Amino acid sequence: MTSDDIARLPGARSIETYAALSEERTETVLDLLAEAARSDGQQAVSEQGRLQLRDGEREGVSHLLLTVGGELVGYAQLEDTDPVEAPAAELVVHPAHRGHGHGRALGAALLAASGKRLRVWAHGGHPAARHLAQVLGLTLFRELRQMRRALTDLDLPDPALSEGVTVRTFVPGQDDAAWLAVNAAAFAHHPEQGSLTQRDLDARKAEPWFDPAGFFLAERETAGARAAAGPAGSAAGAGERELIGFHWTKVHAEEQLGEIYVLGVAPGNQGGGLGKALTVIGLRHLAAQGLPTAMLYVDADNKAAVSVYERMGFTAYETDLMYRTET
Repeated sequence: MTSDDIARLPGARSIETYAALSEERTETVLDLLAEAARSDGQQAVSEQGRLQLRDGEREGVSHLLLTVGGELVGYAQLEDTDPVEAPAAELVVHPAHRGHGHGRALGAALLAASGKRLRVWAHGGHPAARHLAQVLGLTLFRELRQMRRALTDLDLPDPALSEGVTVRTFVPGQDDAAWLAVNAAAFAHHPEQGSLTQRDLDARKAEPWFDPAGFFLAERETAGARAAAGPAGSAAGAGERELIGFHWTKVHAEEQLGEIYVLGVAPGNQGGGLGKALTVIGLRHLAAQGLPTAMLYVDADNKAAVSVYERMGFTAYETDLMYRTET
């Protein structure tokens, strides 16, 4: 596979940009990410970024590989798929090669590729990442807070569901389209989550951690079915139900950590306690797996959601920061 752009830097350092990576290059990048995660205590590239790394060519996604003397020492991913927001990026330099300007070189390449219109994630908000953002002329734009709580002393009220609402687990293939539609509607304000496609869902279903038994769907009888049934409660139209909310949990087996992976309620169904009920159902499921701790991610400026989770016993654990060019 040939690179679609090559940027040569002084000395033996070079940056090559690819639309997709070969299997060999992908494994080399994954090894670099794993080494950095061991050193930093967390991944420098998000789950979505790692899936896109392994998923072949995707429109709007490019991969920047920084090498020194033929050795891979840095990686960046640029995603330009949002019709409104600036392209988003993540980058990492091998721990053994930091302090030599490689991060700045990758950042400069990302700025050039994006036309100096860029957003960059700094997972964990480490001081070195904040310094790099300043050097590149980026300003803090978003704070994504990770919150955690113990599951060993889980003492939450029983989930209260409105009349006619039932909860069941996800059936792969059968529920894909309905879930994608509700996810898009529930996260219309959140481009990263709301833009998930069938390809994205399939990639997650193929992951070792995927377990439909921890993927809960809330359904309600449709208005048409209720009208068809009539006041006498006849069976006409029975069985027609609509998806109105969901709680997708995830288990990080190595860390023995449960996650509120995605929790969403369809527009028009908020405010009735469905989100809280689904949260409790998911947390009880994670606790039943013997997991000691649960985590979730929430935007720090979403005060209402942060307050709800705090009342449920969650506390701040760490924060991911996003920086961007001035607009």
